[in-house]
Amino acid sequence: MKTLTVIAAWIFVAVALPAIAQTQPAATDDGMHRYVVERTFPAGALDGLDAAVKAKVNANNAKYHVHWLMSYANAAKTKTYCIYEGPNESAIRSAATANALPIDSITEVPVTLLPK
Repeated sequence: MKTLTVIAAWIFVAVALPAIAQTQPAATDDGMHRYVVERTFPAGALDGLDAAVKAKVNANNAKYHVHWLMSYANAAKTKTYCIYEGPNESAIRSAATANALPIDSITEVPVTLLPK
């Protein structure tokens, strides 16, 4: 049993080391951090998301030094997972308030794990 445990540990290390070696810190030299923001919207709320609305959101975000990188939505467009950069969680929340956007959760994601 002890031999099996040692073998399992070596397999884990062999698999984990390449992934760990390909991580990248999310904090940039300018003190910005990356966050995932989860939001829930009523049905149809995202249907009017056009270039003018996005420009307004980005202008409001800039006041808080927040940068919207991208968003993912479920098929019903009622849940989004948005990637932001900002100086801190408080700035992300302030930008969301300025844009009248809901927040279910905010998670800082300081590490990027690459598939290769």
